[in-house]
Formats: sequence, structure tokens, C-alpha cells
Amino acid sequence: MVKVLFVCIHNSARSQMAEAFLNRLGEGLFLAESAGLEAGTLNPFVVKAMAEIDYDLSKNQTKSVFDFYQQGRTYQAVVKVCDQINGERCPIFPQTLINENWNLEDPSAIQGDDQAKLHRTREIRDQIQERVHEFIKMHHAFALKRKDA
Repeated sequence: MVKVLFVCIHNSARSQMAEAFLNRLGEGLFLAESAGLEAGTLNPFVVKAMAEIDYDLSKNQTKSVFDFYQQGRTYQAVVKVCDQINGERCPIFPQTLINENWNLEDPSAIQGDDQAKLHRTREIRDQIQERVHEFIKMHHAFALKRKDA
């Protein structure tokens, strides 16, 4: 099984969605966790957008990537879903074989009324889902090798 960590700024949106998608779509070949550079508050628009497609994030907690690092957790893949500058603040996990930067828009930065925020959050959700599908395709053979090992 390939352990994957998704990192964003507050673990309130992008990384939470990516974790949920990979854990469901990864067919038991991937185990995803998520964390933020700082623990924040779960974004209610993300919770609503994910619930629309049958993913319940309502009880999720936000977590700090530095806590994971201090605990000595290891991951075969670390995916930074925040912008490149913030991603550089992420600690380097030993034994990581795959490092990716997805540079996705932050739902907490969306301007407008609630309807506009929800609409754009849905678009970001769909982008993340597509990126997770691509990630699975790209690393499927690696995951199969780890499963057989």
C-alpha cells in the first residue's frame, strides 16, 4: 500500500478533498492522510460540495503537517495542493519517493456571495477529483508492487 500525504495551508479544503477521493478511489492500493501547514477550520463550502457527491467530511478534523513530521510518520508520496511558495514551507519527509505540487486554487480565497463560493468550490472539487484519478493511473503499477511486497 502506498501511503500518501496531501498538504495545504490549513487542511481545511483542498487536502481534505484529495484525501477523501484517494481513499475511496484508490481501491485499497493507497492510504491517504492530509494535513496543513497550520491547522485551520474545515471550510463549510467544501463540506457541502463533497456531501453533494456522497462524501461526508462533516466530522473531519484539521491537522498539522508538523505534528505528523514530529511523530516520525513516513509517506511514499507527498502531494502539496497549495501554491508553490507555501508548499516550500512543508517539511521534507524521509523515505518519500514521490513529491508533487498541484498548485490548486484555495477555496477560502474565493470572493462573492455564498452561491458564487459554492459554485467555484464545486469546480475546484472536480479538478481535485480529476487530479486524483490521474495520480492513481500514474502510480498504479508502483502501488501494485508495494502491495505484493
